[in-house]
Amino acid sequence: MSKSADIKSQHTAVITSPSVLTLAIAAALFSQSAFAADDSSVERIEVTGSRTQGYLVNQNSSATKLDLALKDTPQAISILSAEQLQDFGLTNINLALDQATGVNVERIETDRTYYNARGFDITNFQVDGLGLPFTGGGIEGDLDTALYQRIEIIRGANGLMSGVGNPSATVNMVRKRPGADFAANVKASYGSWANTRLEGDVQGALTEGLNARAVLVKEDKDSYLDRYNHDKTVGYVVASAALGDNTQLTFGHSTQDSQGNGGMWGALTLHYGDGSRIDYDRSASTSANWSYWQVKDNRSFVELAHQINADWKLVTSYQLMKVEEAGDLFYVYVSAPNGIDPKTGLGSTGYGSFYGKDENTQFGDLYLQGKFSLGGRQHELVTGLNIADREYTDISLYDFSTGLGFPAMPALTSWDGNTPLPSFKDGQNGSAVDADQKALYSVVRWDLADSLKLITGARWIDAEVAGTAYSVDQTMADDGVVPYIGAVYELTPQVSLYASHTAIFQPQKERDENRQLLPAVDGKALELGVKANLFDDKALLSFAAFDIEQQNLAVFDKTVSDPVQGLYQVYRTADGINSKGFELELAGSLTEQLQLSGSLTSIDIDGDDLVKGYTPERVAKFAAVYQLPQLPGARVGLNYRWQSEISRKQGTVAAVYANAGQDIVTTQKAYGLLGLMASYDINGQWQIQANANNVTDKTYLNSLYWAQAYYGAPANYSLSVSYQF
Repeated sequence: MSKSADIKSQHTAVITSPSVLTLAIAAALFSQSAFAADDSSVERIEVTGSRTQGYLVNQNSSATKLDLALKDTPQAISILSAEQLQDFGLTNINLALDQATGVNVERIETDRTYYNARGFDITNFQVDGLGLPFTGGGIEGDLDTALYQRIEIIRGANGLMSGVGNPSATVNMVRKRPGADFAANVKASYGSWANTRLEGDVQGALTEGLNARAVLVKEDKDSYLDRYNHDKTVGYVVASAALGDNTQLTFGHSTQDSQGNGGMWGALTLHYGDGSRIDYDRSASTSANWSYWQVKDNRSFVELAHQINADWKLVTSYQLMKVEEAGDLFYVYVSAPNGIDPKTGLGSTGYGSFYGKDENTQFGDLYLQGKFSLGGRQHELVTGLNIADREYTDISLYDFSTGLGFPAMPALTSWDGNTPLPSFKDGQNGSAVDADQKALYSVVRWDLADSLKLITGARWIDAEVAGTAYSVDQTMADDGVVPYIGAVYELTPQVSLYASHTAIFQPQKERDENRQLLPAVDGKALELGVKANLFDDKALLSFAAFDIEQQNLAVFDKTVSDPVQGLYQVYRTADGINSKGFELELAGSLTEQLQLSGSLTSIDIDGDDLVKGYTPERVAKFAAVYQLPQLPGARVGLNYRWQSEISRKQGTVAAVYANAGQDIVTTQKAYGLLGLMASYDINGQWQIQANANNVTDKTYLNSLYWAQAYYGAPANYSLSVSYQF
């Protein structure tokens, strides 16, 4: 733990004191008087937001930066509203994306998670439309949703607005913004495994033209997993100032400290050496009793929007993200050449590592949006540029005398986490990487006819990476153009057809046998669909069929020993990968009493048997809440997620066993998870709510993304009380 303290002491803290906030507000007030202009020819700026109708948010700008209704956007988009997040207690991004159409949440460890859609890893996570693709594609820690008004999922290649043309999806988390009217809410909840959570949200006008909002969360919970506990503290402050009649300044800061104690690095080995399945308790964990993983996430942002005239506006924004990680970790793997002995359970080795990381990322974006006339019709244009820079260093330390080997490690079925804390002083390794990305983008929505709109656009990307990661050269430089075209044809005022085509372009840092960089991933994504407004435009039905082709994806080939460079990994380009399927979704208000969000996803993957194995071919998701007309204030609901069978080949049975040579395959049969909720609004201020998850107590593996895995949570419950001021 001393190493962790040393790492933490070297970090530069992001200033979040009340005095600094006061100075920032004072500066905004000064700017308001200094920059206000008396120009009657310039219209007053209007700050607009998405109109939420229960589970339907019918406006977005994430796919194109054009303010389009979902029905007029030629791409599949799902939006998780604040109401849906609250109804089912979706307090972190994993729980939220469990309910998102087409998204698979791969819980590979307790404190690190991967995501995929349409057969490809999701690497694009944004906040308010800005982000840089993750190098590893995952999220570390427990990202809270209390800061966000909604979560937008743009499925398919979105290279126009999200950096690269990754064909999976882009997840955009939209921050809460302040309003002028005073509102405050405090909520306390308690649930299974002593899950205790307190959150508050307050907003209102500080002075005329200056609004502010603050969110605070404190959560502490134990777990169904042995030795695991998680503690989280979240804070968020945002202010919005009117700088005259035509300019709006918004600035804020969020901080989150997430620490998992007794968490897993890696997961459970699932089979004995003879291929038979190991019978674990659902609480089984490979963690040591001293292991922990802490993630501190600080984000500051500022946005300036200027309304030039009735048709044109200029928007510029900047975000700074600082992430600090530290952890004492313990990893367990099969060390015996014949695998784990089915009689004794022996054959595993564990080793410990200290891990520390500092990451600083900056995002900048400037764009012009407006309308112009051509050919007697009015069209819309967005053009802009953005830059992103990520610098990170990390370090891993080991202990070759006490932290590696454990020849007498007991069977995992009886592992209690009791092992000495290593000294972490050997085998230092790590990374020092600087990644830059610059992009120019432009998109036009052409009004070709009353019923036909065409969207054309392109994004030029220049990406550079320098540095090393665990002795592997990360140097890369590449640039390319990602074109986009989409058309929407309005059959009726309620029904539209659409088609879109997007290129795939993603530079890679992997190298071949000759130490040459592999070419960028390329390909194309075609999508056809229909969208219909139903029930007096309070619900949206959408159907999307997609066909994705991807080439040049780097896959591991072999490890090479060189007298100068030592051991290094060699990669090759994969054969083409094809993913095709469809997504059907219905979201919104079916009646005054019924809110619903339901989806069905079907996918077929060719060219990659591993991905095909752990990706369910069919997934159905459903959430509904009904307000009882006989009892005003009472609401009941359920959510359900079902997936088809998945499997993964783990290797072959060792020669020492009678069934030698047979494949070892882990199969997770089809399963569904049912959740229930009930709430009662007592008097317009006090509300109580009960939630239950996995009420049928289904036993299942969280993921087969890796060869190791662990079990999902059994039946669990929570009760919350909230007060609206």
